[in-house]
Amino acid sequence: MRIVFFGTPDFAVPSLQALIEEGADLVGVVTQPDRARGRSRSTLVPPPVKVLAEQRGLPVLQPETPIGDVFLQQLRHLHAELGIVVAYGHILRPPVLEIPPGGMINVHASLLPRLRGAAPIQHAILHGDDVTGITIMQMARGMDSGDILHQVETWISPEDTGGTLTARLARLGAEALVEALALMQMGRLERRPQDHAAATFAPKVDRALGRVNWADPAAITARKMRALDPAPGAWSTFNAGEVKLFGPRVVEGGGEPGLVLSAEPELRVAAGAGAVEIAEVQPAGATRMTAAAWARGRGPRPGQRMA
Repeated sequence: MRIVFFGTPDFAVPSLQALIEEGADLVGVVTQPDRARGRSRSTLVPPPVKVLAEQRGLPVLQPETPIGDVFLQQLRHLHAELGIVVAYGHILRPPVLEIPPGGMINVHASLLPRLRGAAPIQHAILHGDDVTGITIMQMARGMDSGDILHQVETWISPEDTGGTLTARLARLGAEALVEALALMQMGRLERRPQDHAAATFAPKVDRALGRVNWADPAAITARKMRALDPAPGAWSTFNAGEVKLFGPRVVEGGGEPGLVLSAEPELRVAAGAGAVEIAEVQPAGATRMTAAAWARGRGPRPGQRMA
């Protein structure tokens, strides 16, 4: 079966690698354009999927957006029978979805219909879910609304961060994709429609979401810090400067929300119910460091407040 692969970030790399190792007939890879990085914005950095594709000698297409006659013609020339999409980063319109005779299937990082949208991993932690997983889905016009082809579950541990859960789901997604393709080839893939009435949504994570509200219970605040670690990071302010907060632990403590209860060896801050002990911080313009190192420098002292 001739396959065209759509994907961009690190999350998509294990799936592409698994297809290569399985000997899939990959006729092309579609990924986002190289982007400027660094302080001067003068260095173009290729997306991780492109790096792997070029290492394996696969044809690469990098449209700014996957629309227009030129791109559609390039896609048709690949004569793909099936499209596979893993965190590509653009919504694919019907003219693209309809080109491969087998349509497009997507590796989505939640158990659909729960958490449709751009940031299911972070929102699973934010919501306090115990279980998440991978859904292999037939792509359709609606956002993450197509038929379910295959699902695999995994637990969310109390220590999971957005980063650790992303890495685990990337590996699980690759395994689930290979399993789904094997079932497809054997004619044993059982597709079922989603229960649209049960759908929940996981919108893109933005900076505003990361702002810590110390009036929230400590458990909710800690989940936010874990969900947004390593990026974009949950943040608060101290002395009018922003600081990102990592490595939370819910502990006993009381006081006005935002009150610093202790600064070493961990930063302990009162929340709306309980307190949060914070292991690491990243002040604006600085690298990530231990809370103790920050406290010994320009960090807070007990009795001061974070806002």
